[in-house]
Amino acid sequence: MSLESVRAWLAVHAPDIAIIDQGESTATVADAARTLGVEPGQIAKTLSVRINDAVVLVVARGDARIDNRKTKAAFGGRPRMLGAEEVQALTGHPVGGVCPFGLATAIPVYCDISLRDFAEVYPAAGSTTSSVRLTPARLADLVGARWVDVCQPPAVADAAAEAAE
Repeated sequence: MSLESVRAWLAVHAPDIAIIDQGESTATVADAARTLGVEPGQIAKTLSVRINDAVVLVVARGDARIDNRKTKAAFGGRPRMLGAEEVQALTGHPVGGVCPFGLATAIPVYCDISLRDFAEVYPAAGSTTSSVRLTPARLADLVGARWVDVCQPPAVADAAAEAAE
């Protein structure tokens, strides 16, 4: 149903955008980048986050990480990732296929400025094997997203991950 909700949403709002179904997993950033033949940063991952009592979607480049300090400054609270069941219930999409299109409930969408590093990005399209290709500006315009700066740059995210190991 999730892929179908995205297909129906795109038919109304952006009929020129084709769904790419590779028939292979695009559920992780690494899988999506390999399957689509692009660099990991071009994967536009959609994060389902609770901040205080509000749920928001943050779309960011695939190799960026949420920065707690920046998120608290932008939204007034520390981000907490939602569990898979809550994500499915609120978005209508399975984890690995979450995108800001064809949502089951109205959820505010924010695009991190990290997406602007690329001419084209590839968000999921409601399933673990599907995606779409579009510009970051078009993505934000289509879903009425506000631009925010809530992620660590990839080099900082990589250094933080290495330090944690």
